[in-house]
Amino acid sequence: MAQTPGQADEPQAGQPQAARPQGQTARVHVLQDGYVRSSDDGEHVGSTVTLIIDDDVVVVVDPGMVSSREALLTALTSQDVAPYAVTDVVFSHHHPDHTVNAALFPAAKIHDHWAVYDGDLWHGRDAEGTSLSPSIMLLATPGHTPEDISTVASTADGIYVCTHAWWGADGPAQDPFSPDQATLSASRRRLLKIASVIIPGHGPSFTPGPATPR
Repeated sequence: MAQTPGQADEPQAGQPQAARPQGQTARVHVLQDGYVRSSDDGEHVGSTVTLIIDDDVVVVVDPGMVSSREALLTALTSQDVAPYAVTDVVFSHHHPDHTVNAALFPAAKIHDHWAVYDGDLWHGRDAEGTSLSPSIMLLATPGHTPEDISTVASTADGIYVCTHAWWGADGPAQDPFSPDQATLSASRRRLLKIASVIIPGHGPSFTPGPATPR
């Protein structure tokens, strides 16, 4: 049976429930649509970089490889956000194409699957269920790597999920980097229970439907 986005059902044994933020006040702006493409000079890889704002909390998700740092910062300031105003950076995982530009946001705390890094302070914690604001939450969604997390933003018009569970709208169905496809599929199913819009690791955002790879 096709699942309606946001529709809850019974979790499978051993599988986390489809948690979601309690608020609905986040605003989401994609600063760069990610991509992977080949050309004569080699492989070009860009991370999808996303800005999420909820009151005083300003989050950048996956500030990784971009063709122009200047263009990325221009996209940020076009939303009336200065680099020093970013309060939090989230790494969906530790591949460098998703992390290399974190230093553009010098005042931000950095979040990954097991800790928050603030200056020289390392605060260990499990990302699962961590709230960055009333409308922004982190979920553990292993699959692309064992340490992957997703950022869930609840807005007035639905739930946006920044995740590398999909590279793009077409998946791919079999992630070539995943060490455990079954674990990835479980994370995908979990996210599809809540997501109105998927913001994937290397492509434009999309509305999930029956053809979305599970």
